Amino acid sequence: MGKLIEGVWSDEWYDTSKTSGRFVRKDSQFRGWVSADGTTRFAPDRDRYHLYVSYACPWAHRALIYRALKGLEDVISVTAVDPYMGSGGWRFSSADDGDPILGKEALWEVYVAADPRYTGRVTVPALWDRSEGTIVNNESSEIIRMLNSEFNSSAKNPTLDLYPESLRPEIDAWNDRIYPNLNNGVYRAGFATTQSAYEEAVGLVFSTLDVLEEHLTRQRYLCGQALTEADIRLFPTLYRFDAVYYGHFKCSVRRLTDYPHLWAYARDIFQQAGVASTCDLGQIKLHYYGSHPTINPTGVVPLGPEIDWLAPVSRERL
Repeated sequence: MGKLIEGVWSDEWYDTSKTSGRFVRKDSQFRGWVSADGTTRFAPDRDRYHLYVSYACPWAHRALIYRALKGLEDVISVTAVDPYMGSGGWRFSSADDGDPILGKEALWEVYVAADPRYTGRVTVPALWDRSEGTIVNNESSEIIRMLNSEFNSSAKNPTLDLYPESLRPEIDAWNDRIYPNLNNGVYRAGFATTQSAYEEAVGLVFSTLDVLEEHLTRQRYLCGQALTEADIRLFPTLYRFDAVYYGHFKCSVRRLTDYPHLWAYARDIFQQAGVASTCDLGQIKLHYYGSHPTINPTGVVPLGPEIDWLAPVSRERL
């Protein structure tokens, strides 16, 4: 996994010795904002921004879905890192033309280009500004808000609003529940180094899935009939659940496919125009099973499970 310390790369796994075996995620550090109203130095100019992502990472997956749904493919360019993360962290694949912006070999070098004394984890997504020569933001929850509203002058789907004002309290409430207990909860289970920390995390994962299953018996999406930010933040976790979180992260109490309404809901989102193109289970499995030697020291990637994401679904009646 590794991290930067004063701009110098260090191959360090997470230290859970001081947190009773619990995995604790650090806050993102680049928190600039692209603003259409001119209140920041980052204007939403076409071809100005570049998004560094991984198709394996659920946080980057959110941004890719937003970029597709809003129709920003011709406005914001993208580079995906190699799915395998070794001792050098996220690296660029020469087979995919490497890093077309700065010509770097590893993502940590991009971070150092933005801040030569940066200390912290090197994560995706990261939104790069060609004009300023820096990372604007590496917090996925904020990047998707910018993609939702600040690039509408160039978006193909400017009227799509995944964070409508009337639903914001409800969306925020779901985010506040799902992020710690499920989005990050699967990591808290998988990266736990004590039995108690693991069981604590897994309990919250499945109590949250149970609540979602019951809620989705009554309505198509989390906030009613309209797809919102809350759904897009939840979907990447559901998409990875049976393939990696169930086995690799030991979240094995139940599978997503054991929840009939939640499973249908996840397929409903997958089958939305543009979403499937952001999904790559091959890269996802290669990353998780191949890049976490403390969990899977052999690096063997399982062939299964067989999951039919194109199975028919009809939730419009809800």
